[in-house]
This record gives sequence, structure tokens and C-alpha cells, in this order.
Amino acid sequence: MQAELARDIPPAGFNFDNCKRNEALIKGGFLAPKTVKTGTTIAGIIFKDGVILGADTRATEGPIVSDKNCSKIHYLAPNMYCCGAGTAADTEMTTDLVSSQLALHLLNTGRQVPVVAATTILKQKLFRYQGHISAALVLGGVDKNGPSIYSIHPHGSVDKLPYTSMGSGSLAAMAVFESRYKPDMTEEEGKKLVRDAIAGGVFNDLGSGSNIDLCVIRKDKTVDYLRNYEIANKKGERTLNYAFKTGTTIVTDMKTLNLDITTETVVPMEVA
Repeated sequence: MQAELARDIPPAGFNFDNCKRNEALIKGGFLAPKTVKTGTTIAGIIFKDGVILGADTRATEGPIVSDKNCSKIHYLAPNMYCCGAGTAADTEMTTDLVSSQLALHLLNTGRQVPVVAATTILKQKLFRYQGHISAALVLGGVDKNGPSIYSIHPHGSVDKLPYTSMGSGSLAAMAVFESRYKPDMTEEEGKKLVRDAIAGGVFNDLGSGSNIDLCVIRKDKTVDYLRNYEIANKKGERTLNYAFKTGTTIVTDMKTLNLDITTETVVPMEVA
């Protein structure tokens, strides 16, 4: 019985059985699926009393704007939040999974979860899948070691920085940070800086847009999740009357078309 079970266990290691099949399909004219570009602008900074995270609210499906007001700042623990860029399903499920693990960690230890613990769990999970989980994250939080900001790439590499940005609009956001960031900023200065950085992505990157969300995590364990902190793209109101009078447009020529009209009949199918 044990020998029969052992025969059903697949061999360890990589399986390349489909490589020849895929090569034959491509030579035969099969078009392999292409990657879909996703767009987002997420950012985070450290200020005097904690950290501030920011994100836009546009969700895209290629050239289509699927959601104008989605939430990209995800809850991980009472003292930390995480911004996600990439595939929305991957960022949502990855942060939910880590959030549940951190809750169990808190229940088992009875102590505040350090931010580096969440960073380690996230980077190990993403490295395990070698970048196939499309989740680029900006993790921010405050613990006994003070405020910290981490950028976590889809393949598992991590950077610890005083300010960072990720997503397709990260270049515009980083340009704002590098020109105006300074240590020990006040909360209002930090909020305005993150707002301007996200707005840089909103107005200069087609994949980013709509509104701006902020999340402020302070050293005194208070958190403000500022949903729709600023509506950067307000919907315009119609100001003109588009009911034009007859004769407004000049008719220069008229032609008569003779069309042959044919009739179609539907014959019911005999059912035995």
C-alpha cells in the first residue's frame, strides 16, 4: 500500500514537460498571452512623529479605467499599514494573508508586532514566487524602534528608506520627494508633501488618477486613514445647452439612396 502511494507522488524539482509543447504551439502561430501593464502611484515618508502613506485611487485594466475610487492602502496591524501597486488581487490577498499572520503573532506574544516582522514575512513570500505575485508594496509603521518605511519589490528585495515611492507614477513622486523632503517635518508639512508627490503621479502618469488617499500613523499609537483626502479630478458640470435648433447646421448636398429590402424567414427545426 505504501509503495502505491509513493508512485503517485510527483518527483521533486522543476518540471519542463510543457516546454516542447509550448515551443511547438508558438511555431504553429499561437499567440502567447501578453502581460498587462498596471498603473499606480504609492508613496510614504517618515516625519517627526510617525509615518505618512499616500496612494491614488485609479484601478486600470489595460487601457480601461475599471474603478475610479479604489482603496490601495491596506491594513496590516494597528501600528502599520501597507500601500499596494501591481495586480489588485495580488496586493489584496497578500496583505490580507500577512495581516492574519500578524494578528496571530500578536495573540501569541501579547506584544506589539514590530514592522520588520511584517517586512520579513512579505519578502519571504514574494521571493518564494520569484516575482510571479505582482505586488509592489510600500510598508509603513511605528513600533518600539520608532517609525520606519520599507519598499518591497515583487521579487522580494527590500529597501529601508526615509521616503520612497513605487508604481508607474513613482518617478514623478520621487522627483517631488528629492526636491522637498527634509528630516523632522511636521505632520502638516508631511501631509502636503505626500499629497503633492501623489498628485505628481496622478497628473503625469496615465495609469494613476482620480483621488488621493493618505494614512497617518503616529508614535502615540493613533492612526488617521484619510480616505479621499483630496479629490484631484473633480467631474466637470455641463455649462452649455446642446439642444441646437433646426437649421443650425448648413446642408450643402442631399442624395437619395435606393436600398433593396429583403425579408428573412425562420424555419423551425424538426425535433424528433
